[in-house]
Amino acid sequence: MEKRAPRLKFTDKERADPVLKKPIHKVQKAAVKADKAQAQIPKKNVKTKERVTDSATGKSTTRLKFEEIDKKKPSSKLTHTVRNVPGNAVLLRFHQEIRQSESDNVGVEAAHKSEETAELSVRAGRNVYHSHKLKPFRESAKAESRLDRANVSYLQKKAARDNPQLSSNPLSRWQQKRAIKKQYAAMKRTGQTAGYAGKTAENAAKTAKAAARESKRAAAFIGRHSKGFLIIGGVFVVLALFLNSISSFSVLLEGGLSGITISTYPSTDEAMLGAETAYAAMEDDLQNEVDNYETLHSGYDEYNYDLDEIWHDPYALISILTAWHGGEWTLDEVQDTLSMLFEKQYQLTQTVEVEVRYRTETDTWTDVDGEHTDTYEVPYNYYICNVTLHNENLSHLPVFIMSEDKVGMYAMYMSTLGNRPDLFEGYPNASILTEYTDYDIPDEYLSDETFAAIITEAEKYLGYPYVWGGSNPTTSFDCSGFVSWVLTNHSGWNVGRMGAQGLCDICTPVSPSDAKPGDLVFFEHTYDTEGVSHVGIYVGDGMMIAAGDPISYTSIETSYWQSHLYGFGRLPVN
Repeated sequence: MEKRAPRLKFTDKERADPVLKKPIHKVQKAAVKADKAQAQIPKKNVKTKERVTDSATGKSTTRLKFEEIDKKKPSSKLTHTVRNVPGNAVLLRFHQEIRQSESDNVGVEAAHKSEETAELSVRAGRNVYHSHKLKPFRESAKAESRLDRANVSYLQKKAARDNPQLSSNPLSRWQQKRAIKKQYAAMKRTGQTAGYAGKTAENAAKTAKAAARESKRAAAFIGRHSKGFLIIGGVFVVLALFLNSISSFSVLLEGGLSGITISTYPSTDEAMLGAETAYAAMEDDLQNEVDNYETLHSGYDEYNYDLDEIWHDPYALISILTAWHGGEWTLDEVQDTLSMLFEKQYQLTQTVEVEVRYRTETDTWTDVDGEHTDTYEVPYNYYICNVTLHNENLSHLPVFIMSEDKVGMYAMYMSTLGNRPDLFEGYPNASILTEYTDYDIPDEYLSDETFAAIITEAEKYLGYPYVWGGSNPTTSFDCSGFVSWVLTNHSGWNVGRMGAQGLCDICTPVSPSDAKPGDLVFFEHTYDTEGVSHVGIYVGDGMMIAAGDPISYTSIETSYWQSHLYGFGRLPVN
């Protein structure tokens, strides 16, 4: 019997917490379904011995009793298949021999076909029956798995609420999740009921705090010894590979260098530069096709173009490849991945419109009456070729094509640039500025010194591209990275690097009518994730400044933003 997911218990205080209310509801719902699925597993009565002591005489006797327990799960279909291999082989050989002697006898062969069909029907019936017996066990396993995910999700949200500093950057968030999953797995393995959920989250948080401290020290070490780190890192990798051949590599990852190691690109410079060159070559081919489109696709009367710029962030490319392949890769191994990414980033489409137009034609002819001229309108088809090139921005793709764990790895590599800021000359994000929407904030709003400081810093980055996981001017920003940077560095708050949900959790909710310039505005379901998924800085009059693509002013009163609006939040007093 598989280990059951622990049934967490919650205090009244935890149930009343608005941050935990929703995940608690999901846990309870999943637990009810898991218990129902467990109850559907067939039962059997087994005899057990029970020792009973007479309180009056003090004598002990042994009694037999019947106890209802779950039936053992039937062996899998694969087990049955393996068991039947000898018989199947004999049948196959038997049918082959019959066919050899029946080739000239259609009637006999038809009869044999019927025989085979009957045999297959019997086998299919057995499989259906076996599958039916397994169904309650499958349903129970699925329900327990869903409960596992709900439990872990709750524990992660509680740890993030209680320890927001542990979510200050992608690496810390990854380590926090890793610690919680590890703690939960241990709890399930040992058969703990978990008691109150808060205790479990507390234990996981302690582990995550230790990991976060190590990461912080590692990051500081990199900053102080950026050049020497490359040498040390190389030595460490060689040592790790050696030790991995004789023991578990996981022991090393628990040490102080783990944060450095896991956030560093593991592939060779040759492979990474080769991948960048290969991707740039595909872009060059695409640019050549666009530049020569009328020659390559001739035959149209008119061409109209709507073309996005052809470019990509090389660090986003390498971070995606590293997360997608789970670590080190070679150039040969990523060729298919490069093609897949290119196809998802760029969509070159052509649509043709046909208009019926008219041209004037003149026909001159002569007869006995002299020369005549006829003028008339002749219809003809006028072909218009509309060419569109859409650039999806490579840094947007991870959330659509990767699992949550891989997206976390991608964000970690982007936040550190793989500890290789020297890999690509002239990092493009800060230099490639795109057209943005500006907005004149009323002077009376800017009389507030705190709000003025926020806007002064935020407007420095107008036109910067959106980069998933980006958190500083060097990497550019995603939505929460942008807000965190503005607040932490120049506006008086010290929030570190927080996600959109984390920023929401530290704010006091305010109604739309009470929202004022300097409040944060939050949105949900802007992509497939639970909770708050986007954040901007509210500047009043239905406008915000946020990291869209690019960082820009935008109205929150559009149908899109209104459909995703979660609410407004006021930052704590400095």
